[in-house]
Amino acid sequence: MKIVDVICSEGKTGFYFDDQRAIKKGAKHDGFTYVGEAVTDGFTKVRQAGEAISVMLILEDGQVAYGDCAAVQYSGAGGRDPLFLAKDFIPVIEKEIAPKLIGRELTEFKALAEEFDTMQVNGERLHTAIRYGITQAILDAVAKSQKITMAEVIRNEYNPEAEINRVPIFTQSGDDRYDSSDKMIIKGADVMPHALINNVEEKLGLGGEKLLEYVKWLRDRVLKLRTTEEYNPVFHIDVYGTIGIAFNYDTKAMADYIATLEEAAKPFHLRIEGPMDVEHRQKQMEAMRDLRAEIDGRGIQVELVADEWCNTVEDVKFFTDNKAGHMVQIKTPDLGGVNNIAEAIIYCKEHGIGAYCGGTCNETNRSAEVTTNIGMACGAKQVLAKPGMGVDEGYMIVNNEMNRVLALINRRK
Repeated sequence: MKIVDVICSEGKTGFYFDDQRAIKKGAKHDGFTYVGEAVTDGFTKVRQAGEAISVMLILEDGQVAYGDCAAVQYSGAGGRDPLFLAKDFIPVIEKEIAPKLIGRELTEFKALAEEFDTMQVNGERLHTAIRYGITQAILDAVAKSQKITMAEVIRNEYNPEAEINRVPIFTQSGDDRYDSSDKMIIKGADVMPHALINNVEEKLGLGGEKLLEYVKWLRDRVLKLRTTEEYNPVFHIDVYGTIGIAFNYDTKAMADYIATLEEAAKPFHLRIEGPMDVEHRQKQMEAMRDLRAEIDGRGIQVELVADEWCNTVEDVKFFTDNKAGHMVQIKTPDLGGVNNIAEAIIYCKEHGIGAYCGGTCNETNRSAEVTTNIGMACGAKQVLAKPGMGVDEGYMIVNNEMNRVLALINRRK
């Protein structure tokens, strides 16, 4: 099966691009937007509409395979590629990439994906968003040519003989951390609520008191609303480095505070993502490594999740090798080619680190479906419900894709 044409279309994502540095510097909410000046290169506003590019591969039998180029909500921060605007990058795809795809034979995914993931134009690698979307489309094309699911393609090439099963789904609330938690409980989300704790004064509290009260509320809310005692979701809260800011990056003080959160969450298990952000890859790894060692040494049963400065597959391996956290978020658009997602998940599992097949609210339904297939095929510890922050839509997309994949696989058994 060959590719006979490549078509691009401009699209919107399920959320927005946010200037993380401006928010950390104190940009305030005004309704759904922010008041303040953008500070990260490429941004014209602190919050602006997320953009995507759908890349469609026309196959010689008339089938259409596609993937979506998309970038994370906090583009340009934490060592990531710059803001991704469709008008800037459609010409790159049409001029530089399409001619190299047309006529290619779809014999396997891995080799073709790696070729385009490492491709250079004028001596530089392609933007991570382009590599992300192109390789999604290649994976879909190979699956269509072989008449199997994308999960089976990945399993066959990266994780042979493994069973493809459901994976726990992690739902995210955005700022609506109270009503959205109710939605998650009603739908039985496996992991919740994310909570978007990205401001010390407004959300964490200068001494951590606001987050502590929220965790107590969340615990009580689950106990009140759950319909069976068998429902015991994991609490996973992303604090965007605010614990580090509030406690002056003191490892022992941060551990003291995290221990209070552990107690407040009981009987539910707690994960804390991004406890600090020291804005430097090596120093971030060291800070996460040292905090994990402190927590483990005290017997605190809280998992730390690495996120900031852990962007590429090389970063994932670096943090994993140094035990810089108990779990790594594989932030799928930041890795570029989706082949790297499979490699990263398997590496984490082989080295005893939890593999969180994540991403961003600022993706599309298509990228969510594709990465869900990869998470299932490689046995990730959890996958993110995406895109968006509305809970229902992202959970529906990921949950339903999982069930479709399993139903199709079971039919062939």
